[in-house]
Amino acid sequence: MDLVLFGIQGSGKGTIAKAVATEYGFELFEMGGELRKMAQEDSPLGKEVNETISAGHLVSDQLIMKIVENFLEQKSEDTKIIFDGIPRTMEQSKQFDEIMQKHSRSFNALLVDIPEEMAMKRLLNRRICVKGTETLPYPDNKEKCEAAGGQLVPRKDDNPESIKTRFKAYYDSTQPVIDKYKDQNKLLILDGTPEIPQVRKEAFALLEDKFL
Repeated sequence: MDLVLFGIQGSGKGTIAKAVATEYGFELFEMGGELRKMAQEDSPLGKEVNETISAGHLVSDQLIMKIVENFLEQKSEDTKIIFDGIPRTMEQSKQFDEIMQKHSRSFNALLVDIPEEMAMKRLLNRRICVKGTETLPYPDNKEKCEAAGGQLVPRKDDNPESIKTRFKAYYDSTQPVIDKYKDQNKLLILDGTPEIPQVRKEAFALLEDKFL
């Protein structure tokens, strides 16, 4: 059974996704990463993604679902997948459900739940390495990242105004999808407020009890 992961920005869902994937042998489908990967491929779909991104256009739901289906077509029935970043809207959810049914794949959902105030604080405090891709989710008094040695700086879009805009998009577009899966008894809720090691431990226990 596959797993769809939800959580407001700053919830730590990306970290939890990687931990669950490693612990239980899931493959991780992360929408942003898959878009970047596809844009580098010399294939009709890769070229379509690259042209869309290069032109600065929003990636359509139709193209997003092509990427999801392309990913699934390369996986065996036994491959367990975590979907992070998809579906984000009710329309995406409708198409996602249809694709999963077409490929005879069942799934449940996990929401990493934290208060908006905590999410805001985490996003304002996180830092990204100017020389690499490392992001530190919590302040730890480091000035340089250990991986690449670059200065740790705030992300340009991590300011209160931009964060509030992203939160609104989440509540307006993604919350109805979460509610839909809750009504279908597909949703488990994980408290994301403790430190990451504790959240990881509780995520494993929750999944082992209900899903795995």
